[in-house]
Amino acid sequence: MDVTEFEELIDRLGEDLSLWPDDRRVPAEELLARSPAAQALLEEARTLRRALAAPAVRAPSGLADRIVAAAARMKDDSAEPRTEGETAES
Repeated sequence: MDVTEFEELIDRLGEDLSLWPDDRRVPAEELLARSPAAQALLEEARTLRRALAAPAVRAPSGLADRIVAAAARMKDDSAEPRTEGETAES
């Protein structure tokens, strides 16, 4: 087995080698014992799986309302007439 075939098998069978058929798992384990590239691919697949399995990140309660309110204030500030050289912060 080479690294390319190993990568294809990870994509098809997943990163848990214990679930692979023996005729694929044994050569994969042999490749892992000698190939840093295969080890890196397996670690990358495991990291990706953990990231995908993690709970979704939720915005704090009321965040969307605060953003809309801040945008409305900015719009109101920019609509006020200014004298020459005056800025919204003035």
